[in-house]
Amino acid sequence: MASNGGGAVPITVAHGDGIGPEIMEATLAILQEAGARLKLETIQIGEAVYKAGHSAGITPEAWESLRRTKVFLKAPITTPQGGGFKSLNVTVRKTLGLYANVRPCVAYAPYVRTKHPGMDVVIVRENEEDLYAGIEHRQTDQVMQCLKLISRPGCEKIVRYAFEYARKNNRKKVTCFTKDNIMKLTDGLFHKVFDEIAKDYPEIENEHWIIDIGAAKMADTPGAFDVIVMPNLYGDVLSDVAAQIAGSVGLAGSANIGDQCAMFEAIHGSAPRRAGQNLANPSGLFLGGVMMLVHIGQTEAAERAHNAWLKTLEDGIHTYDIFDEKVSKRKVGTKEFAQAVIERLGQKPEHLKAVSYASAGAAPSQDRSSPAERSRNATSRARKELVGVDVFLDWTAGSPDDLGSTLAPLAGPELELKMISNRGLKVWPNGLPETFCTDHWRCRFMNAKDGAPISHRQVIDLLGRIETAGLDFIKTEHLCTFDGEPGYSLGQGQ
Repeated sequence: MASNGGGAVPITVAHGDGIGPEIMEATLAILQEAGARLKLETIQIGEAVYKAGHSAGITPEAWESLRRTKVFLKAPITTPQGGGFKSLNVTVRKTLGLYANVRPCVAYAPYVRTKHPGMDVVIVRENEEDLYAGIEHRQTDQVMQCLKLISRPGCEKIVRYAFEYARKNNRKKVTCFTKDNIMKLTDGLFHKVFDEIAKDYPEIENEHWIIDIGAAKMADTPGAFDVIVMPNLYGDVLSDVAAQIAGSVGLAGSANIGDQCAMFEAIHGSAPRRAGQNLANPSGLFLGGVMMLVHIGQTEAAERAHNAWLKTLEDGIHTYDIFDEKVSKRKVGTKEFAQAVIERLGQKPEHLKAVSYASAGAAPSQDRSSPAERSRNATSRARKELVGVDVFLDWTAGSPDDLGSTLAPLAGPELELKMISNRGLKVWPNGLPETFCTDHWRCRFMNAKDGAPISHRQVIDLLGRIETAGLDFIKTEHLCTFDGEPGYSLGQGQ
């Protein structure tokens, strides 16, 4: 979103909870002194709103402001524990379509302690789906379920954004982290889309790592990476790890980017124990604010503010969280730190690398798809055929063999019981007695003629026979092929 010439750009501001009001005051003071042209619309969100009866932590009036300004600078909030309270961050991100979470993780050695001088990694995290869909169910006395949802459009948007970010910011490599050796369909789709889109950016190196060894490599040798793109949960965890090993989570800002709106924040929480003491480091929210200025096209003010902040670090003026007697010159509070940055506006660091936003601009345009993607999206849907059904049971009456003996006659003449699994592992037929089983069973029925389609009526009739037998089925999952390819996983050991 570009600035409207010389006029002030409307933004929505929330001062948040805990240390939020203090660091927001400091952030706005620096940005405005640096020349930012902002028209502030202040809303209340968070703890007070939750307690007033709004379980989402935000009022209809606040939504109106966000939809009007389309730019949100948000201080940390406190989400009450327990009850039906949902994360406001997740709610805002998904409601406004903020699909890309961008978290630069930079080392500021020797002025901020780090084991990785020179670290400069950007985490691009998918922001709307994966396990953060928050679809959970208690299915039996012993087993809870959380659904992991990964969509092709969601993968295409975030991967495309990562490559566009790399291109615009002169980054040389984009790395994808997934766990597709285990989750072959969900994480497998993310990896597949990454490989497809990487072909549109031949000038940018691309690679894929399994998330566990990739995370270990990032923690040990972050210089091996440049931009890393990941599904939601992995990105949330590893962006905090990356920020901390760079120096401090308290120094990391975050941008949440969508096609219509954007939200900017620190990645840390509201720290209520530090509230009202003039101690908190405003740097995370401030750097989120700098990203906001770049987003709205006020790059001169962003560059001026950011370089003054770097000069302040370089001069050893530090808040308590990063104060180190070996390099720090003066320990200051929140207000004093902000004032020190303001006093250095117009200066640049001498040892740390100065920033330049001369070539920066707004986020990639709304249509980031390649011609090949647009052609593919315009074609007809895959041919989908129902070939079986997984029936999940809550059952405690015996062994896997006992359950198999009970279910097999219920399949009927057209269907056949192919497998029973427990917690994903095949336990019938030919299971082992050493395998521990819970009360949650997946029972797979397929057409007795392998690969042939079945009908919804056959599934309904099967469930009727299971119900008549007194068995407690808790859910079903249809087993389908798409253009002949299975759209379901095998059981472990199947």
